[in-house]
Amino acid sequence: MGFKTDSSDREAMSEINVTPLVDVMLVLLIVFIVTAPLLTQAVKVDLPKTEKTDPAPDKHTATVAIDPQGKLTLNEQAQTIETLGQALSGLLQADPELIVQFQADQAVPYGKVAEAMAIAHQAGIAKLAFLTRE
Repeated sequence: MGFKTDSSDREAMSEINVTPLVDVMLVLLIVFIVTAPLLTQAVKVDLPKTEKTDPAPDKHTATVAIDPQGKLTLNEQAQTIETLGQALSGLLQADPELIVQFQADQAVPYGKVAEAMAIAHQAGIAKLAFLTRE
């Protein structure tokens, strides 16, 4: 058994073996495919897209404001949770097309706003709006 000692065997191999590179890339691709859905939101929320709208007419609106301390006012008159429903019912009887606009400070907990909205709904208000800054 003899070994060839040709000069052709001593030349440097100039080809790159891409098989290990392809294997590594496929493994990375699989890792990204598996982990990408986990990086998104856990709760899927489809938020509505809004544009600037014209304000509601003044003659059919009432404004419920909630300040940072949680105090309620209806058209700039102080109200409590108990009296808000009665006051909204009276306004609704006077104007069946009533729109209630909610204006709440950022510091107000969501529960307080939700409670005021629930009272408006129980009073029979069907149209609600939120006042925000641009």
